[in-house]
Amino acid sequence: MKLGFAICGSFCNHAQVMREYERLSGRHELIPILSDNAARFDTRFGTAEALIERVETLAGRRAVKTVVEAEPLGPSNAMDALIIAPCTGNTLARLAAGVTDNAVTMAAKSHLRNGKPVVLAIATNDGLAASAPNIAALLGRKHYYFVPFGQDDPDKKPTSLVADFTQLEATVEQAMQGRQLQPVLL
Repeated sequence: MKLGFAICGSFCNHAQVMREYERLSGRHELIPILSDNAARFDTRFGTAEALIERVETLAGRRAVKTVVEAEPLGPSNAMDALIIAPCTGNTLARLAAGVTDNAVTMAAKSHLRNGKPVVLAIATNDGLAASAPNIAALLGRKHYYFVPFGQDDPDKKPTSLVADFTQLEATVEQAMQGRQLQPVLL
């Protein structure tokens, strides 16, 4: 399959996401897409330059990093599915509200015009708080599928939710059949 793979902030989850990205790169054609934050910020978890180099090397192509670069993905029917991992609360809000102001949200909008799946692997500290309505809105929206998720640290971060990134490929396979992988809540 041709998979768009969009990476957003939630930098603490990048190592897990990149393990899955690497695994998928050996089995599928990947189109790397980076949010503004993922492409720009160096954090204690790594540098933006290292992330860009790694996703581009594994995919064998340049990463999509701007709205202008992302827009043609839909009209060219470039992807069978689009994965957004980690999908932050910020990105969830933009998708739920139809805001298209960065490479990731433009890739989603452009891809959805073809009626193909968008797979969301959420990672947000406010998933059981401010982001909850956006999760609910997208769970019921056509062509959106969630990688199963649960609380990652209920004692220290009681409203935080994180996807089980190891279930990315299984979620994509089900989404290609128009089905949500179950259970959604772990």
